[in-house]
Amino acid sequence: MTGRTKMSDQDTHRQSASGPAQSVNQTLQDRIAAGYAGLSTQLRRAADYVAVHPMDVASRSLRAISVASELPPATYSRLARALGFDGYEQMRELCRLTVEQRVDGFADKAKRLGQGDSSAAGIIERQTSAVIANIQALQAELDPTRMEAAANALGRAGRVVLFGAYGSTGIVEYLAYLAHYSRGNWMLAGRMGGAMGASLVDMKQGDVLLVVTKSPYARRSIAAVDLARQQGAQTIIITDSHSCPAIAHADFAFIVPSDSPQFFSSYAATLTLLESLMALVVSRDPEGSSQRIREIEQRNDALGEFWSDGDT
Repeated sequence: MTGRTKMSDQDTHRQSASGPAQSVNQTLQDRIAAGYAGLSTQLRRAADYVAVHPMDVASRSLRAISVASELPPATYSRLARALGFDGYEQMRELCRLTVEQRVDGFADKAKRLGQGDSSAAGIIERQTSAVIANIQALQAELDPTRMEAAANALGRAGRVVLFGAYGSTGIVEYLAYLAHYSRGNWMLAGRMGGAMGASLVDMKQGDVLLVVTKSPYARRSIAAVDLARQQGAQTIIITDSHSCPAIAHADFAFIVPSDSPQFFSSYAATLTLLESLMALVVSRDPEGSSQRIREIEQRNDALGEFWSDGDT
């Protein structure tokens, strides 16, 4: 972990209970993300190559990988050991499993994106193909045990604080909108230019901070996760890459595919995860959630919030 020379007993418990390094269903991205913060610059270069080119690592010789990445073969052996593998071949095997999970969806996506049709029909086809491929990858690679644990933490939390900056702002506000129908203890941090510190000052053990952050990562997002963790709160990070600095401070980290043929990242798979996570939280307390939703609907009706057939 960044800035830590020795893990405390609490840190060790957290990592074994929920962190990606100990997950039974861990993915290649999980394994790299769990150790990335502690890697040297040379090993990070190798990790970046493995994360982006799992098919090459799975199908080509170590010598060929070394030439393509301009890194010595020994660097990959050292990387494998640094990430907790017995050796390079074990890391390569996980690359094979990753490729098997992704290849069908990605092959179809590549075929469609290569058409280059700039018409409205062509653009929507490329975009939907990318979105479908992202969601398929999310479904294939998501660790359900970690998702269950994150939902349990949110359901038990004394208070849940949500934060997203830049492109992630609206996504987190949508999650807050969903949550307010069934939960009374979820709040947005730093909203409308508000000070981030005011939202975090009271965070303590038993609370949860959920942050959505995509590259380029907002400095406030990383600092907020670090601070919340120091104050004893649990942290949930939803991001797009193993290299996200916030993962070093996460109790539950989710790396969500965000590929897009456009100049911007796609949030479709992220929305799928957030909506599923919200549904999982509600399913833990169906009676309490239903009662709150009914009461909110009654007040909305009394206030005349929504259009009805009798309106003119």
